[in-house]
Amino acid sequence: MTGPDHPRATLAAVAERAGVSKATASKVLNGRPGVSDETRRQVRRVIEELGYTPSTGPRETQPKGAVHVVFDDILDMYALYVLDGVIEGTAAQGADTVTSVLGARGPARSLGVDRIRDIAARGHIGLIVVTSELTGEEIETCEALGLNLVVIDPVNPLDDRVTSVGATNWAGGVQATRHLIDLGHTRIGFVGGPPGSVFGRERLHGYREALETAGIRAEPDLAVWGRYDAETGGTAAAALLDLADPPTAVFAANDTMAIGALREARSRGLRIPQDLSLVGFDDTFSAAWTDPPLTTVRQPLRQMGRVAARTVLELADGKVPDSHHVQLATGLVVRDSTAPPNR
Repeated sequence: MTGPDHPRATLAAVAERAGVSKATASKVLNGRPGVSDETRRQVRRVIEELGYTPSTGPRETQPKGAVHVVFDDILDMYALYVLDGVIEGTAAQGADTVTSVLGARGPARSLGVDRIRDIAARGHIGLIVVTSELTGEEIETCEALGLNLVVIDPVNPLDDRVTSVGATNWAGGVQATRHLIDLGHTRIGFVGGPPGSVFGRERLHGYREALETAGIRAEPDLAVWGRYDAETGGTAAAALLDLADPPTAVFAANDTMAIGALREARSRGLRIPQDLSLVGFDDTFSAAWTDPPLTTVRQPLRQMGRVAARTVLELADGKVPDSHHVQLATGLVVRDSTAPPNR
């Protein structure tokens, strides 16, 4: 019964009483997949308790809701490019974008179950996680709450319960290293991020594949690991240049590390590219404005953001993705930081 003293129950009230997001309640109401049996039963109980019935009259067009994007940090151009793509993708579908940052430094950055529950409680229809580690418990919590999940550049291996979006990192590593080999370099250093990073290992494997194909032995002391920041690029370059037989070229696994390596080489009086060739990865804005401009592997960062946004909204509509692991093509951009070795 409805009236002034008994207002009509709303879907938001159903979601709040059931302890789920409004999107999950809507999925149950419309018989869509992506909701656990226990959650489905709970929502149906609340619908019956509140006497909720959907309006059958004309409805005004409502926004789809908000997609929550979580970054490990947002201090570099990589994150800004991805965020720009996500915002464009959600806006095209009539949804909003909400952003938060973990803010922790180091290789292991995790959302935590409490953060995921808070995101679901706000009624956000989807979660996009960027370059952050996901635990099995966190994935299960998203499933239980009906929170649609997509990961961009996953740090740790993920199974088919999670849809991920990334780039062809292995192929990009091959492209960067092959370019240096074609110029005549045979001692090529590699600067990578945390050893456990999935996309970092893919770039390393591409580097090794190109060396092996060219008949060049991959020497362990020519690969240095750290974080994806300029400080790591500088310290890694220092370690490589201090070798008794230093490399004539360095492939850094992102542009920021390449810029750090460039600064370290300059501080030693080395000329780029005459004395040391450098290749980065990402092709962010800063790559074209270094001195000299940086040769790099272009990663389609904005497109990755758009694809992730479109995918999470399709999941919210109950659609099944064509692929659980999407990889977009990379391409080498040759600028002035690479040249044949100075013999």
